[in-house]
Amino acid sequence: MIKTLTLFIILIGFVSQPVYSQDGASVNGYITDSQTGETLLSANVALLEINRGTSTNTSGYYSITNITPGTYTLVATYIGYQRFEKEITLEEGENLRQNIELIPQGVELEEVVVESQAEREAQRNIGRAEVSTELIKEVPAIIEPDVFRSIQLLPGVKAASDFSSGLYIRGGGPDQTLILLDETTVYNPTHFFGFFSTFNPDAVKDVRLYKGGYPAEFGGRLGSVLTVFNKDGNRNETTGSVSLGLLASRVSVEGPYSRGSWMIAVRRSTLEPVLAVLRQSVDSVPDLFYFYDINGKLNFDATADDRFSIAFYTGNDNVSLPFQEDATIKLNYGNQTVSTKWRRIISEELFSSVTATGSRYFNQPGFEIGGTPFESNNKIYDFSLKGDLEYLPNEKNTISTGIWGGILTLSYADRFDDQPTFSNRIQSTYLSAYIQNEWRPTRQWIINGGLRLNTFAEGDFYRFEPRISVENRSFSNIRLQAAYGRYYQYLTLITNEAFSGFDIWLTSDDGVPPSYGDQFVAGAKTIPFEGYGLDVELYYRTMRDLFEFDPFVNDAAGLDYSELFRYGEGYAYGVEVFFEKQTGRYTGFIGYTYGITKRKFPGFNDELLDEPLRGRFYPPKYDRTHDVNFVSTYKLSDRWSVSAVFNFASGQPYTKPLGRTQFNGVPWGSSERDIFTVGNLNASRLPSYHRLDISFSRKGTFFKLGDAEWQFQVINAYSRRNIWFYNYDFEENPVERQDVLLLPVIPSVSYTVNF
Repeated sequence: MIKTLTLFIILIGFVSQPVYSQDGASVNGYITDSQTGETLLSANVALLEINRGTSTNTSGYYSITNITPGTYTLVATYIGYQRFEKEITLEEGENLRQNIELIPQGVELEEVVVESQAEREAQRNIGRAEVSTELIKEVPAIIEPDVFRSIQLLPGVKAASDFSSGLYIRGGGPDQTLILLDETTVYNPTHFFGFFSTFNPDAVKDVRLYKGGYPAEFGGRLGSVLTVFNKDGNRNETTGSVSLGLLASRVSVEGPYSRGSWMIAVRRSTLEPVLAVLRQSVDSVPDLFYFYDINGKLNFDATADDRFSIAFYTGNDNVSLPFQEDATIKLNYGNQTVSTKWRRIISEELFSSVTATGSRYFNQPGFEIGGTPFESNNKIYDFSLKGDLEYLPNEKNTISTGIWGGILTLSYADRFDDQPTFSNRIQSTYLSAYIQNEWRPTRQWIINGGLRLNTFAEGDFYRFEPRISVENRSFSNIRLQAAYGRYYQYLTLITNEAFSGFDIWLTSDDGVPPSYGDQFVAGAKTIPFEGYGLDVELYYRTMRDLFEFDPFVNDAAGLDYSELFRYGEGYAYGVEVFFEKQTGRYTGFIGYTYGITKRKFPGFNDELLDEPLRGRFYPPKYDRTHDVNFVSTYKLSDRWSVSAVFNFASGQPYTKPLGRTQFNGVPWGSSERDIFTVGNLNASRLPSYHRLDISFSRKGTFFKLGDAEWQFQVINAYSRRNIWFYNYDFEENPVERQDVLLLPVIPSVSYTVNF
């Protein structure tokens, strides 16, 4: 770790030496929403006369340096906002602080608003997708508008089932996606057994998904990165919203104070009245069930160059469910996160941020059968400190470097009949450093190269991760892109597709090396017609040294930690197509994914194959070869709109029982003995999945006190009873198969007031 820190100090010295050697003028500042004061991420800003520009970073800050003195037209654009133009005059050596407020632009139904190609290009880097909060709230959603459910509509992202909001991205499981809330790691971002995510749409400002080939500033996962930033809070006036739903309700308030802004958002389930009615006529209804989450943020503007913020989140699920006369399942799980950030403009060319984070995850499942309890207690504590520098020496280079270190503690304990039966605790420090440079040698080429160094104390692991992406803009409306990266992961997740509240994380250690893999991505992005976008990406990725809990271990007591795991490998490849209509009364997109993912672990398929074929690759449960999502919204009038989402996907794999042989009167053991024969692991497929959801929205006012909106939804409109899995009754002869079905048709209504 000392070596990593030394490397980082050298990097800082390298990028900071020339800071004060520039003689040209510069212009910099923050770009914000004129109504709320929220910073706008990835907004575009340029000087027209010299055709030079940049975009804002994740703090909403921009800087254009080394400008020849003179008079220029400063232009700023952002999707959904009016174009900003202002004439500025720069003297030699002048550093002009020009904060920009962009005015939201309403969509007029009588005209078609065409947004500039440059605005769209900023959101279409290779492997990257952004999900707007408007899309999250508009598309039909089960129970609640949901970030993860909206992300699952994008190409390359698959849904395991109607009951799972887990992100299965480009062949990777949920543990292969790093999820950051205000730069803090979230370990189980789900509610309601995984039915939807913990991210309250009223609190969210920005959602970015890096599906693959992500840059060196991120690390720790094999597959992808999801970053979520909460709102800063309205800096101009106090506003809020209240949303009432059948199963959950939300309230949020935000506003200014003398030195900054604040925001708080609360969401809670409102299931109790429904459950009380169901208990009178339905068995196995929960005796207790509720969930809640609270988001908050406070911003403090110390000086024109220094801004501080503190953000927090807390959420909890609690359920008690009887499943027999004398048996009960209890589950209590949740997350808490906190992050404090200091942003400082050191000079016109150097921007810095320091972030301290804390994350806690716990799950406490318990079973009580005949008065005898069995309990588990799983906890994760993650505390970290992160520093980043962004250096803009000239118009051709943007250099970023940073360091991220922390302490990760995982503990797991079992108790049976109030007596401890198993416990394990791992604590490890981790440290990583990165440097990357976005180099623009000409107007046609953008090259982003980077290197990341990761260390993990448990096992004394040091790993280097090279990253590079290349983009060519030789054609006026086509962007050709390619990327490569090496990625390491020190964690693995034991999860249940049906109930994410039982999630258990385990780490690398002595004898348990980290997983690693390579990603190769190529793509083409184009705007074939005004107001339309077409993106195509191909990917191939490897996964090596995958480690997971060995299902053949019957008793973990007395075993070394490394003996609890089995080790395997995998790969995934595919093609994604995304066609979008961006403007007008009718908007929407079609996303298609052709994807293949395979795994190989010892002990699976071994007994069914000859020696040369043992350990054959098989598809994991969540694999779907074809996946199509169609999302559309039509503005019927200035008050009414209709949205529809149609999903089609190939059937998921499963292992099929092939037969049963029954022996009677055997001379050993019982008088009867059954031998079951099953097919190769996940060699069969369930029927194809498809579903249509429809939503109608009506906007109005609430007694002239604020804007209001009714939303009427029908989930699974034509009641397609998709199959979740098959349940086999082996007591019958022949064996009976029962279809376990997913969601039926579900109507829903909600009412939201913004004040």
